Amino acid sequence: MTDWPILSTVTFLPLVGVFLLLLTREDSTYGRRNILNVSLLTTVFTFVVSLFIWIGFDNSNPGFQMVEKSPWLGTGISYHLGVDGISMLFVILTTFLMPFCVLASWHSVEKRLKEYMIAFLLLEVVMIGVFVSLDIVLFYVFFEATLIPMFVIIGVWGGKDRVYASYKFFLYTLAGSVLMMLAIMAMYWQAGTTDIVELLKYNFPANLQTWLWLAAFAAFAVKMPMWPVHTWLPDAHVQAPTAGSVILAGVMLKLGGYGFIRISLAMFPLASDYFAPFVFTLSILAIIYTSLVAMMQDDIKKLIAYSSVAHMGFVTMGIFAANMQGVQGAIFQMLSHGIVSGALFLCVGVIYDRLHTREIAAYGGLVNNMPKYAVAFMVFTMANVGLPGTSGFVGEFLTVIGVFQVNTWVALFAATGVILSACYALWLYRRVIWGALEKESLKGLMDLTTREKLILYPLVALTIFYGVYPAPIFDATAASVDLLVNNYAAALQAAQDLALTVH
Repeated sequence: MTDWPILSTVTFLPLVGVFLLLLTREDSTYGRRNILNVSLLTTVFTFVVSLFIWIGFDNSNPGFQMVEKSPWLGTGISYHLGVDGISMLFVILTTFLMPFCVLASWHSVEKRLKEYMIAFLLLEVVMIGVFVSLDIVLFYVFFEATLIPMFVIIGVWGGKDRVYASYKFFLYTLAGSVLMMLAIMAMYWQAGTTDIVELLKYNFPANLQTWLWLAAFAAFAVKMPMWPVHTWLPDAHVQAPTAGSVILAGVMLKLGGYGFIRISLAMFPLASDYFAPFVFTLSILAIIYTSLVAMMQDDIKKLIAYSSVAHMGFVTMGIFAANMQGVQGAIFQMLSHGIVSGALFLCVGVIYDRLHTREIAAYGGLVNNMPKYAVAFMVFTMANVGLPGTSGFVGEFLTVIGVFQVNTWVALFAATGVILSACYALWLYRRVIWGALEKESLKGLMDLTTREKLILYPLVALTIFYGVYPAPIFDATAASVDLLVNNYAAALQAAQDLALTVH
């Protein structure tokens, strides 16, 4: 297994699909079917190959595994890939969600299907690239490259305000990332290397850490997105096509959280400790404020988008609690949110394909003629609320416990978010699903088709499985998180000892 470059294979496998699509013509029904089949086969095959990463992964080893390294840009910048317990599961999440995106686009994309699928496959390449990069310049290249396919997907295949939404998304994210580029240059000048493995061992001076942390924070906070730089997200979600929303909520928001863990927390421990209260404040504001805003929405997608910001508040809070429960909970919450919010957007896509409206007021009483849909939607709504027995509960509960050990007040305020999420999620469910079926436009709606069952049932199963039995995820992440938390504590202790001797 070791001599086979599995990470490069998984990262660049979708390019094979891109090449095949370039050779396919779209001018007939037959051509369209070919495009869809090629895209689906490529994504499913990539997912199957990515499972070998998990199979060959050694849970007891906290370091990087399956490492590939070769010189790239002369000045010490190398093509360096590897996964540890923190990044490995995100690779699987990305490859897992991609086939669902292809299936969700089966009938909904009328024009330029070929370009649409190529954009998705390219997006898959760069997203996996972010999670496997072990060179900070390579990480940055992939991190920035995620912007381009998403910008195109929203801008070309989005709703009526798509151009506004795609530019807002692009400019917000770009503004944050420019600062990160400066930070990477400063890190290179200071440490003489761009290798993440070396940088993790390097002790940056405390005053430099502050500036580096702030620069990285600008990039990752926009990507998460944290309050108050979250305003691009609801616009992007509402305008994006269904599959675009799924991948945006499912994977792209996680790039920010992953960056916080991999770079902010691991490389700048002193600054992370210093800014933790600031992050906690923003996280609480995100959890409470965006939950209240979600209750006011009349568009289903916008409501789910705001709920995403609130759930990411739990993640940032857990990460900067910087203890075992907090970080493990944050990682679990990101993976769970990837499945659950992706599924919620797929559920919206199901009814949007039938009625072509996302107004909550246009629905009501769907349980009468779409009972299977009602059950699937209920499971995801409950997971979104954080009901015990669903994967949504495990992550939220752990992050709150982790934060409770650091600051009880922060935990108390964060816990109100659980109540608020129940308010908006159940209110949405009641308005769309329950009640009498009175509206004429809804009476002819069919329940889930075979394709929609193929999309939603596996996600239902996973949501419940990881809610009842989260061990596979915790086993994979435990050793790496343990190492991270111990290094963090050791760095703070060393700084404290140094301050005492100088004093």
